[in-house]
Amino acid sequence: MAAAFRKAQKSRQKNHQERQQLGFRKHLGLLEKKKDYKLRAEFCLKKQNYLSYYDARVLKKKKKSPFLFVIIIIIIKDGVHVIKQPKEELTEEQLKVMRTQDLKYVELKRVAEGKEISLTLTQRGAVPLKKKKINKIKFLHHFNKNVEQFDLATHLKTAPELVDRVYNRPTIETLRTETVKGATNPFQLQKLARQRKRQYSILKQRIEREKKMFVIEQKLQTRKDLMDKTHKVKVKKETVDSPAIYKFKFQRKR
Repeated sequence: MAAAFRKAQKSRQKNHQERQQLGFRKHLGLLEKKKDYKLRAEFCLKKQNYLSYYDARVLKKKKKSPFLFVIIIIIIKDGVHVIKQPKEELTEEQLKVMRTQDLKYVELKRVAEGKEISLTLTQRGAVPLKKKKINKIKFLHHFNKNVEQFDLATHLKTAPELVDRVYNRPTIETLRTETVKGATNPFQLQKLARQRKRQYSILKQRIEREKKMFVIEQKLQTRKDLMDKTHKVKVKKETVDSPAIYKFKFQRKR
């Protein structure tokens, strides 16, 4: 009885139709239905397949032609034909690392070098390797005073030998009341200077190594992304310091 009652109920229900174009959008034409979209999508895919097939055929013919290859690699310099040398894209070191190691290993080493650099800059008190900046300090005085007679050591209340220092510049009163802390022997000062120089050289090597690892990581990531079958176009060529840049076609995912 329930099935018969359900069938009778369906026979009296309203027939639902597809939505039509809205009134204020009638100037755009009829609303596209699913069957229209399927026809348009199939035609677009068919056209793309034709274009990719003929592009492959043209590329194959170009590769076989030695004449075109010679025209590309030969340039005229001072009236003489010279073979154009290709730009170096990979160094021997980069090639060796990319052949023997994977992306995770390079990323691990780069992160480790970055942590060591930050540790050196924060805990060990090293100054970042930047160009020396010239600081300027202005002292304001009254107009009735002679500027030529102005003494900087007297104004800062320190010894004339300590005026050129940017840091650790104690006053004369501090020098009289307190004892000097730290190394005072010339031999100890030279030893500290050598240690500081060695620390800066290690820091510079770590920064360069971290930059090299970052470039190798980017190149490995680019090669991994190229395994995708999505249509792509090369925007920028690969160099020693930067990877190749590709523009991928956007694909809508479900």
